[in-house]
Order: sequence, then structure tokens, then C-alpha cells
Amino acid sequence: MFIWYTKNMKKVLAFDIDQTLNIAKTPIPDEIADLLKKCLNHFEICPISGQKFDQFLVQIVNRLKDPTKEELSHLHLFVAQGTQYYRFNTSKNDWELVYSYPLTDEQVKKISETIEKSARELGYWEEDKLQPGDEIIENRLSQVTFSALGQKASTDDKYAWDPDCKKREKIVAKCKEYAPEFDYEIGGTTSINAITPGMNKEFGMTHLLEELKVEKKDILYFGDMTQPGGNDYPVVKMGIDTITVRNHEDTAYALRGILEVIK
Repeated sequence: MFIWYTKNMKKVLAFDIDQTLNIAKTPIPDEIADLLKKCLNHFEICPISGQKFDQFLVQIVNRLKDPTKEELSHLHLFVAQGTQYYRFNTSKNDWELVYSYPLTDEQVKKISETIEKSARELGYWEEDKLQPGDEIIENRLSQVTFSALGQKASTDDKYAWDPDCKKREKIVAKCKEYAPEFDYEIGGTTSINAITPGMNKEFGMTHLLEELKVEKKDILYFGDMTQPGGNDYPVVKMGIDTITVRNHEDTAYALRGILEVIK
């Protein structure tokens, strides 16, 4: 892989987050934080995920050890599958929103009702398992996300709920019956992201190409849900070079190899 990599040097390393850079819904581990910080000196680093901006900060940005303004200027946050893009403004020493494509209130309402109805009919509405203050359906502005056990459930419970994605596949099928005008993607360990057609990672990666002024051949993407129906699959369909990983350990192994090659 690394011989191939040296022959096809990339400018951008793009990443899914959950199961690719971390254990789902947890801050990235020390090794990943250290590797990403080193990569910022050689590449544009672009995490792209269905999560909210605040989660990008908690899970990635705040884990980087004493990053410089210059390093942060090479970190690009493609939030909610890239339908929102934040970059670091070195003069203001803060993150700025470059663009956002939110859903309408009517769309959010229709999606939320559809997902709840579908999950309840299938017996997968786990409201009784929620922790205080948590929620199953979350409005992330440009997408609505179903998290079967909420955001605060333990990692072990999340992994155990739907390891083969079969429950979520059934929910998605039911949602398509009731509201076929939306797209539904499986991601993370318990999640389904509902969006308007085309507002998936292909949308985000297309904007990444425009914003960073690079070509597809300049990008290497890491993701764990690269199978058809997974939320990383649109990147694969675009023809962007992709490394499918099982977990953050696989990603760390690949990054160590890349950094060794470019020393």
C-alpha cells in the first residue's frame, strides 16, 4: 500500500470519524491525535461526518496537543456529511462557517415523524433506554439523525445493538415506504442519517474539491462504512481512492506507514 502511495502522492487526507478515527462517539485516542497533528504538517486534513460541529471540536480539535494556528489552518471540518464547512480563521483565531445548507422546518418534521413511526412499528424505538436529557432523533440542521440508544449510551451497548446493521436496514426500508423523497444512510453503530437526495458525502466531497482547489486524484479517504448503503459509499462511487478500515487501529497503522514514507 505504501509503495502505491509514494507513486500517487496525495495532498488531502479525508476521514470518516466514528469507527475510523475513534471508538464511536468518543474523543479520538492519543495516538490518532498525535498522528493527525503530524499529518497537518504535510497534508490538508478533512474529517467528514454526520456529526454536529460541537462534536468535531470535542472529538478531534480539542484532542490535538497545542496546535499552532498554521497547523489548524490545514484542518477542515466538513460537518453533517459536508453540508456544513468550517475552517480556521488565523486572523480571528477562531473557526468560521463557510457554508451551510439546512433543511426546512417542514422537512425536519416529516423526517422525524417518519423515522419514529418506522422504528416504533418494528419494535426498535428504545425510548426507555435513554439517559436523562438524551434524545433518539436529533436535528443537525442539514440532516436529521436517528441514534437508537441516544448519544449518551455506553459504547458497549451501542456496539451490541445492531452489529450487522440489520435493524437499521429494516428501519430504512420502512422509512422509504413512508417518505421516499428523502435518502437514508446507515452510519456509526446505531445511527441513520436522513437527508434530502444528494446531500450526502458526495455533496461534501464535491465541495471539498472546490474549496481546497484539488482534484479527486489528490485525495485519500479513510472510512469504515464503504459498502453499498453505508455513509462512506458515496465517496467510493466518486472514484476517490479509499482505504476501508475496521477501526481506528487500522487507520493508525496506515497513517504511521504514510508518515514513514514521507520522512
